[in-house]
Amino acid sequence: MTLFSRGERFWSEIYRIRGSATPRVAGRTLVFGLVSTLITIIHFHPAFPNVAVPITPYEVLGAALGALLVLRTNAGYDRWWEARKLWGGIVNQCRNIVVLAVAHGPDDVAWKRQVAAWTAAFAHACRRSLRNQRELGELKPLIGEAETERIAASDHMPSAVSLMMSRLFRQGAEMGLDQFAFLRAEDERAKLIDHLGGCERILRSPLPMAYSIQIRQFIFVFLFTLPFGLLADDLDWLTPVVTMLVAFPILALDEIGVELQNPFSESRLNHLPLTDLCGNIERNLLALAAGRADVEVDRVGDGAAGRTGA
Repeated sequence: MTLFSRGERFWSEIYRIRGSATPRVAGRTLVFGLVSTLITIIHFHPAFPNVAVPITPYEVLGAALGALLVLRTNAGYDRWWEARKLWGGIVNQCRNIVVLAVAHGPDDVAWKRQVAAWTAAFAHACRRSLRNQRELGELKPLIGEAETERIAASDHMPSAVSLMMSRLFRQGAEMGLDQFAFLRAEDERAKLIDHLGGCERILRSPLPMAYSIQIRQFIFVFLFTLPFGLLADDLDWLTPVVTMLVAFPILALDEIGVELQNPFSESRLNHLPLTDLCGNIERNLLALAAGRADVEVDRVGDGAAGRTGA
């Protein structure tokens, strides 16, 4: 499904739960609905005084709260989008490395296969490292069980893989890889580390906790006291319903802003599809090393020659 066809899914996404913040805020919304019901009962009970207050202050507070939530949501989205751009760079650099190895490297199939395997292993190691995982089962078919265990035991798994990639480039230079291709491959490898460093900066630098605390305290006070203002607007027993209708989008925006702060964790809403990205990288690189791209180029060339002859 492409981005441009998402508009056609309007009605189906109304009922969609997976990937939505609804399950995470439904309980909180209900709590504020129950609080509002209790306040409404107290308001209409003859033993208690009238608790209604003017609604005007809530209109101003609501606008201020909405602005704060939008700012935090935008800050979270900026982190998510930056992480996606960094992983786009990892994808590009991985492909560039293997293209250089295949096009300019020594005529050694085993060496090219190793370069592709270790480059794909780098992407997998990055994904596991950002998710604080040490299980590297997907590396065993690529680099072998012994090397996989060594990488898993290293202090920084992507750096250990990157070191092995650098050694392969040096080995390739000794086998006939020209100096320009060697320097370019090393530059692409260094960019991989730069992209990973950007991802680690996002992971280890969440938005200030005080910001989140104050916004959530503001939300609590606003929603807890909102029924007093709604009762002054003669909503009567509709007050709990209106309170929940107001609470739901506010709590959902708050949750989305928090969830977007860590785009790498699988437990987060709409996390980056790193597993799919790594799978695509591995498939593309192994295909390049196996020479399938060369076959496609030959076919295109033959076709062009045939059309020219005609």
